[in-house]
Amino acid sequence: MELSLSFLCLLLLTIFSLIFVKKVKARRWNLPPSPPKLPIVGNLHQLGETGILHRSLALLSSKYGPLMLLRLGFAQLVVISSSEAAEQVLRTHDLECCSRPKLFGTRKLSHGYRDIAFTPYGEEWRERRKLAVREIFSVKKVQSLGYIREEECNLLVKQLSESASKQSPVNLSKTLFWLTASIIFRLVLGQNFHESKFMDKDRIEELVFEAESVQGSFTCSDFFPGSVGWFIDWITGQHKRLDKVFTEMDGFFQKVIDEHLKPGRTTQKDHQDIIDVMLSMIQNQGQDGALKLSTEHIKAFLANVFLAGIDTSAITIIWAMTELARNPKLMKKVQDEIRGCLGEKERITEEDLGKVQYLNLVMKETFRLHPAAPLLLPRETMSHIKIQGYDIPPKTRLQINAWAIGRDPRNWTNPDEFIPERFLDHHVDYRGQHFELLPFGSGRRICVEEAGTLTIVKKLPLELVPVLHH
Repeated sequence: MELSLSFLCLLLLTIFSLIFVKKVKARRWNLPPSPPKLPIVGNLHQLGETGILHRSLALLSSKYGPLMLLRLGFAQLVVISSSEAAEQVLRTHDLECCSRPKLFGTRKLSHGYRDIAFTPYGEEWRERRKLAVREIFSVKKVQSLGYIREEECNLLVKQLSESASKQSPVNLSKTLFWLTASIIFRLVLGQNFHESKFMDKDRIEELVFEAESVQGSFTCSDFFPGSVGWFIDWITGQHKRLDKVFTEMDGFFQKVIDEHLKPGRTTQKDHQDIIDVMLSMIQNQGQDGALKLSTEHIKAFLANVFLAGIDTSAITIIWAMTELARNPKLMKKVQDEIRGCLGEKERITEEDLGKVQYLNLVMKETFRLHPAAPLLLPRETMSHIKIQGYDIPPKTRLQINAWAIGRDPRNWTNPDEFIPERFLDHHVDYRGQHFELLPFGSGRRICVEEAGTLTIVKKLPLELVPVLHH
């Protein structure tokens, strides 16, 4: 009994000592401003004020500043909501801020950090990214597969034209999701999306949505230590939902990989899908190479492509078409430009993208007002840094609110209005060099699929706008 009491006293003394040391260290640092917090939960209760996370963070930042510290349970999160602060994170301190936090959901979906998007910074991640850029997402590779994008786009335009002639309504949101999924399926899996023998197309759409939901939702295991966070997630069913999504995606990817490994399967060397390319890498990798790939790496990479490639492209196009539908004058201006520049061409190619300047302004404005990823993937500091005079300790999570930056009135006139013409005088690009517009991020962790995504989201409106009359 005395021994147990002594152990309890020692444990309490240790906990209070750690808290005291942490508070003393915090006083020495000039930390960013922070909203008032509750014991234990910190600021977690303030994240649901609007029901949409990026809007809630923007609302808090409007009160406490564009560099704001939130305490979420036992974790610290710094929210960046200005282009100036984002530039210091993504350019000035890119190397110190380019890692990823190890979160429960991302660990699961990335097969233990065997992917590119969620893996913490290190030698393995650098080798994987170089391999992906060189072998999978190179400009040459993207251009060589242009015929697939053109075939799928032309098929959609034909279907829409037939529906228009019959005066049949079309669910454009679902149609655009299926289109981007069709392109990704052919590019990545070498399969026809509408005729997949491993999963129904409606279930694929549901699965992508479920995966994004569990990936974007909070997991208490990420904010509270040990069994406490795990127990809360078990009670709420968060782990069960994540396991269900992971198991189904993993099983689907495994079936597709097994299909590619069947003896006698023929492939065209010049037009291999991404699974073929990665299986070839595994077969040809040297015994002494630093990077060792496995089928787990393929499945982790496929999860990245599915979650970053299908829905985000569709969302961007849906928003662009929605804004044009809301503004008939803008719609007519885009239609007139396309018809004037391209005439009566039966087939519109990707080479035509450079001829339609106003449509490019429309896409820029869509990226600004409706970024497909309103919150960029979180980063984590690897050492102590200073941002705008504030101390940011190591192992602090960083969250860049691209949605708030794109609507910052200090950078944009009438920021909540859809005005493509603003880019005639506002020479801001979206490729990571200008921090007022960050749809793909910037720095070392910029989206590796940028080139392919850009081609899809610019090509589809070019095809769709001329055939839409209302």
